[in-house]
Amino acid sequence: MSLTVHQFACLSDNYGFLVRDEASGYTACIDTPEAGAILRELKSLGWKLDLILNTHWHPDHAGGNADVQAATGARVVGPAEVTRIATLDREVRGGDQVQLGDTRFEVIESGGHTLGHIAFHSPEEKVAFVGDTLFALGCGRLFEGTPEQMWASLQRLAALPDDTTVYCAHEYTASNARFALSVDDDPALRARAEAVFAARERGEPTVPTTIGLERATNPFLRAPVLAERVGAAGQSDHQAFAAVRAAKDMFRG
Repeated sequence: MSLTVHQFACLSDNYGFLVRDEASGYTACIDTPEAGAILRELKSLGWKLDLILNTHWHPDHAGGNADVQAATGARVVGPAEVTRIATLDREVRGGDQVQLGDTRFEVIESGGHTLGHIAFHSPEEKVAFVGDTLFALGCGRLFEGTPEQMWASLQRLAALPDDTTVYCAHEYTASNARFALSVDDDPALRARAEAVFAARERGEPTVPTTIGLERATNPFLRAPVLAERVGAAGQSDHQAFAAVRAAKDMFRG
């Protein structure tokens, strides 16, 4: 493995990620939730930033682009929607590839949270940076897309190998676990939820996760088998997903 991932907390519940291709020394940050935190971490690590890889346009993901780029000279790569709040040096979409030194990232279309959301996946390094599409035990709200679009995006991510390490952008897992337990009584979920609650009590992060763990316990990926419990019996998979998403939007536990 030649990719080092440095994860750090920023803002109120975001995670920042600096990734370094050790063979070349090239470094990227995944999104720019907080410019000051990113620049401090770069200085502490002694890394020089080459790329900013944006997953979507929201301010807690692209709002620090200008300050980080001004301080580092890094090139900005992301979906076209980022130009709503920042400039891009290269526009990418699903099916494109981005090279960070010797590390190859495949761009996966993952719209739904926003229309043009993307994820970055390195098959060789078995890692995926998924922004706000997939969370540990959760998924992003549908601010712009449809349930059908989001379900298709989640299925693209769920099709990655089970041992793919998934870096999602927020520490929402305890809240997600409480909701998951309200719609799913699977023993594997219950065991995972207990581990999540214990980890958070110790102040430990619950990110990253894996595709295999999410496939087994995430209620949004398990929506078809939960359809009856959320009032969507006999409906399509994306309609079952929509019912789970609506239940989460209403959940106050």
